[in-house]
Amino acid sequence: MAPLRWGIASAGNISHDFTNALATWPKEDHKVVAVGARNLQNAKKFAKTHNIPKSYEGYMEMAKDPEIDVVYIGAVNPTHYDIGLMMLNHGKHVLCEKPLCMNEGQSKRLIAHAEQKKLFLMEAIWSRFFPSYIHLKNRLDAGELGDIEEVTVTFGFYLSDVDRLRMKELGGGTVLDLGVYTIQVCLWAFRDGPTKIVAKGKLNEEGVDMEVEAELHFPNGGIAKMKTSALKKLDNEATIKGTKGAITLHDFWCPVSLTDVDGSVKKFPLPKAPNNFIFQNSCGLRYESEEVRKCIGSGRLESASVSHRESLLIARIQDEIRKQIGVQFPEDAKFKA
Repeated sequence: MAPLRWGIASAGNISHDFTNALATWPKEDHKVVAVGARNLQNAKKFAKTHNIPKSYEGYMEMAKDPEIDVVYIGAVNPTHYDIGLMMLNHGKHVLCEKPLCMNEGQSKRLIAHAEQKKLFLMEAIWSRFFPSYIHLKNRLDAGELGDIEEVTVTFGFYLSDVDRLRMKELGGGTVLDLGVYTIQVCLWAFRDGPTKIVAKGKLNEEGVDMEVEAELHFPNGGIAKMKTSALKKLDNEATIKGTKGAITLHDFWCPVSLTDVDGSVKKFPLPKAPNNFIFQNSCGLRYESEEVRKCIGSGRLESASVSHRESLLIARIQDEIRKQIGVQFPEDAKFKA
């Protein structure tokens, strides 16, 4: 099989880490052929760092490039929908950074468009492809935790001065940035949508959330308790408790270790990459890229681990939490679910 040929949309930090993680796979499997950025100099600099042959100003030229199979969208949240549509319209498969879109209404339209075009689309919830998440899933499948009763998860760092998080025009707030992770781990454990959501939060002067506490109530009577914060560092662990035992994922959004049902700590080390990473354990982005390659290679339009249905469910939960705490974006009026 020929290598999967990637285009990278945006030359920011997460795109750097993703491209660096891609380089840990054999060249016969993954190949980055182009990068696009709003500023051509940034694209050229990025291309030089990663030995990418082509750099484009903006994204349209990349969308038209016949040598690209799939595009990774690492741009800011409010641009995901438009860039996603552009790439799909030009026959490109898409891996889009989370959140997939600003709300459920946009996500529904983007997914419907990908399905109509018969192209692969996945929200980049990289956590689910880590070996530790696969290990947890196998334990859950085997019934080794029993019936799931509770998930507790916290995710917080001092981020209140980071533009993408504090500014409304960049689609800020912890629900869209950190909440995707806490919600997805709860759904991974309960394997169902919540029947009730109760949330409270603290907003900044821009009207986006800097801290959120939410409870998700599930049909089996189980409860997930999650907290996100841009005001302080939290313990950043997820504990899944069942009637027979518990598993804790350490650094749960990118876990290279977990405490298993029997109390032992299991480690899943990451390989070395050509360049340094900006964010923690970013080499783990390699796992989602390989999932994309396998799905596209076998003609699947979505991944079983981050299905379209699941992305819509996550978006719906995010919308409900935002509604309860009073965070609104311009897209909410324009794109109704």
